[in-house]
Amino acid sequence: MSQSKIVSEAAPVKLSLKYKVVWGIAALGTSLISGIFAALLPIFYQDYLGVQAKWIAAASAIYAIWNAINDPLFGYITDSTRFKSGRRIPYMRFTAPFLALTFVLVWFAPPLAGQQALFWWMLVSMILYDTAYTMIGLVYSALLPEVSESDAERNGLQISSSLFGLLGTLLGFIIPDMFRPKGTESLSFLPLQMSMIVVAVIGATLIVITTLVVKERPEFHLVDKPLPLGQQIKATFTNKSFLILVAANFMSILMQSLIMGALFYVADYVLQINTLILLACLFIPLVIGVPTTSLIRRRLGVVRAQQVLLVIAGVGLMLIVVVPNPLILVCVALAGFGLSGPQTLTNVLFAEVADEDELRSGVRREGAFFGVNAMITKPAQSIALALMPFILEATHFVTRQQNMGQIYLNQPASAILGIKIVAGLIPGAVLILGAIILIWFPLRGAHLEEVQKDVLELHARKRAQLEG
Repeated sequence: MSQSKIVSEAAPVKLSLKYKVVWGIAALGTSLISGIFAALLPIFYQDYLGVQAKWIAAASAIYAIWNAINDPLFGYITDSTRFKSGRRIPYMRFTAPFLALTFVLVWFAPPLAGQQALFWWMLVSMILYDTAYTMIGLVYSALLPEVSESDAERNGLQISSSLFGLLGTLLGFIIPDMFRPKGTESLSFLPLQMSMIVVAVIGATLIVITTLVVKERPEFHLVDKPLPLGQQIKATFTNKSFLILVAANFMSILMQSLIMGALFYVADYVLQINTLILLACLFIPLVIGVPTTSLIRRRLGVVRAQQVLLVIAGVGLMLIVVVPNPLILVCVALAGFGLSGPQTLTNVLFAEVADEDELRSGVRREGAFFGVNAMITKPAQSIALALMPFILEATHFVTRQQNMGQIYLNQPASAILGIKIVAGLIPGAVLILGAIILIWFPLRGAHLEEVQKDVLELHARKRAQLEG
């Protein structure tokens, strides 16, 4: 068959339902681990262990510096790898056991070791954990744009990933809530620590299962020639679409980190209800919203759908500060539906950026884009981790450690307001700012259609070169 005929018959790769289900299993494993890490870390080290805000802030700052280094480094390494079995899957498979081990270490800090010792344990265990998580999360994200050129298929993969990921995140709240010390009981961490070991083993196993089924497309690691590092850096930081998307995504990551760390505080101190009720109000609308993004995307396009959902979530969160406490659950439900946008559509937008870049550079460079994106956005996690204890201290929040290891429900009004600001006002405002930033995202309409058509033809030529 002539190359011109191959190009004329180019079509996006179609994926089976089984493939999409297996794809999502890895997200269940990673989100189960990362959900617990994000939700439990602030309350574990500040409220339970009594680590002062200055030590948490110092650990967060150093952690952010490491994050700024490892993500683009790993992105460049995976983009440049040329194993016969692929350039992504091997890293994902063999890093999973290390993710399990380093995650477990986070929760074995010696409670009576003192502030400096707890600081070092928190810092070192976080860095080790994040190194393993970064490698797995980066290559998993980078695989999505490669497996199909279709926004619909990518959206389908991301819906599967999001639904499994939400299940993992929900379990990430339920499991530690079942085993963490509560009420007036003594601060015994053994049940929690044993549950974390089980979680780590299950999470790593699920990741490995996905790598045994999902295969990479050989035309991208056997035909493409890696760009030199200098050219990679220049191509990445001169890409307007990428820079705008990263700026908007920074806001989403900051929002997510603040909410994840604040949910236990809202349940325990503001509403004084079982955490599962609050989680249900957030996750049920979110689960409904995830598949709904496919309908909204078809009607509005990917970027406009993302903007609409960001505004819905932002308004819902900001209302938490001003409505009476009984209506907070309604606001959380509204925010949950809106959060289906960043949960599902962000990686589809990154896939479009990678397509546009491939037409310019000639090679797929998802690793570079997701790596630099993480370098820029992961400090948002450190900002959230440092911001929360400072706001709570400034508003006179009383920790369990200060109250002889028991929960202090009669928090001052200023502390309740501080929790609402961290959980609602700040994350809501940054989401709306993210929607505004996306006004300048150029991949939409006729320009996007032209990019998608040209990418299909380029991929057809690469397959012909591989087969020839």
